[in-house]
Amino acid sequence: MKVLVIGSVYPRFHEDAEVPWLRTSIAHLKKAGIGIQVLAPAYKGLKSHEIDGVKVNRFRYAPASLEILTHEEGAPSKMASKPWLQLLAIPYIISGFFRCLSICRKWKPDVIHAHWPFPHAYIALGAAKLFRIPLVLNFHGAELLLIRKKKWVKPLLKFAIGQAQAVFANSSFTAGKIKALRNVDVEWSPYGTTLEGGSLPLAPAADAASATPSSGRTALSDSSLSAHGPRMVEGTPQRPEPHPVNGKFKILFVGRHIERKGICYLIEAAKYLPRDKFEIRIVGVGDLTEKLKEQAAQVDALAPAELRHDEGNAEIIFTGKLSPEALVNEYRTANVFTLPAIVDSKGDTEGLGVVLIEAMELGLPVVASNVGGIPDVVVDGVSGILVPEKDPQALASAYKRLAASPELQKQLLAGAQRRIAECFTWDGIVSRQIGTYNRVAMKAKKS
Repeated sequence: MKVLVIGSVYPRFHEDAEVPWLRTSIAHLKKAGIGIQVLAPAYKGLKSHEIDGVKVNRFRYAPASLEILTHEEGAPSKMASKPWLQLLAIPYIISGFFRCLSICRKWKPDVIHAHWPFPHAYIALGAAKLFRIPLVLNFHGAELLLIRKKKWVKPLLKFAIGQAQAVFANSSFTAGKIKALRNVDVEWSPYGTTLEGGSLPLAPAADAASATPSSGRTALSDSSLSAHGPRMVEGTPQRPEPHPVNGKFKILFVGRHIERKGICYLIEAAKYLPRDKFEIRIVGVGDLTEKLKEQAAQVDALAPAELRHDEGNAEIIFTGKLSPEALVNEYRTANVFTLPAIVDSKGDTEGLGVVLIEAMELGLPVVASNVGGIPDVVVDGVSGILVPEKDPQALASAYKRLAASPELQKQLLAGAQRRIAECFTWDGIVSRQIGTYNRVAMKAKKS
């Protein structure tokens, strides 16, 4: 079985932290015996190369200095800040289209697996039709958000879905949006954690804590992490015990400081948490960092000097970017991980929340908002606690419940391990993907 994977982003060099979940997925497919090649755009003239023994075919679409449409930041965000980049979209699709034809003519893959179907379905369609290769589309949510901004995208996506032999979605939330667009069968194909053990060249998936602001990804590393990427942190038990409380119950957030993460509501929750018992630690950077620091200062100023410590206003600490070792230490010394995500002003929200899976793997109970794909990971009262979005008091109440009950923490940690084993192991995810590949390839041969 040979599969051509198409995407807008793929690691440019061995240490590159771009799309770690896709790199990990491909590593596991390769390990399972699938022949894999990747088709992705060039970045500043980058030529085709190999990563982890997988050939990465780079297609050129502009002079090297202008090949900046992808990588380091999402193309929609780049085009929003630099509208002239939209002019590159047409050569991008045309160049990718012909490169895909060339690869399929020579290599003859059994399946084309196109991530981010807009525009990559249209890069793949020509080869899929001409060489009768089944097409699998993989949605991650961002493509569907485009429909809100650009109405003309809707019919293009609807048509592309109709041409596919199978459709994957990263969460049930994304799947619902696909089915609302066109009533087809959608298969749930989430990501697993990239903290898995073994010798595979895995890279982490939590975003923007120790990476540069533009990369949008974290690099976890310590003595238990291999030179090729992270392994499960040594000492993390199969059934982890709650982390000991050292002074204060530490609430940890790790991620980019952007609107949909809902960090402002986490800061508001500090008003309802006793200062002598709780501490909020916010890791990472982003466009909203300075504004969030100003908000935190205002919240802190609400407490007069004579206010008793048990009356509220937990301390809020911004760590900024961290070294890999410091980031691992944050996870190890925290008592709860939180993702207070929201549906932002653009209609965007969390597609899945892989960072929650990684926190669970590292022995932290989780509290998160009931939005987007998060409920696929956090089953309320079973693998974590879900709260309504934009509700600081509900967040604070959840943290207090956990702090007051080590038994509840143990229960949720055990439930989290079961949830990961049932849904988010790479062996299971890849096995289901391969099953779909075999089914559509077999059907193509019979037709």
